[in-house]
Amino acid sequence: MSSPDQIHDWQALVDLTGGGPLIVERVRMPDKGIAIEGQFQAPQLARLSAEDQVFVAAFVKSHGSIKEMERVFGVSYPTIKARLNRIAGNLEFIDIDTRPPAEPAGDAVLDRLERGEITAGEAIRQLEGER
Repeated sequence: MSSPDQIHDWQALVDLTGGGPLIVERVRMPDKGIAIEGQFQAPQLARLSAEDQVFVAAFVKSHGSIKEMERVFGVSYPTIKARLNRIAGNLEFIDIDTRPPAEPAGDAVLDRLERGEITAGEAIRQLEGER
């Protein structure tokens, strides 16, 4: 967990760069006695302004409830949505396909055979035709 001083220090670095790129070159894990040097980019959320980080944290804490965000920040639904859209525009997202994976054709043939919709010979011909 971060202390208020660590959060302030991090925000001071972000302010110093004017929101520009920040490369971290040394990472230390004090409890392990390990330090790693290289070039590490700060996580996307850490690159947001302090105000936007607070907003995102509140959004997560409210389980994404815009009504709760309206109450906490004392602003309207459109204001919350506009800020979320602005923040989202500053983040990179990876595209994920939420559709279930397509069933392999062989599985479909075997399912049809099991249901008695096709004969064993038809199933063999269809499975051989896939190759």
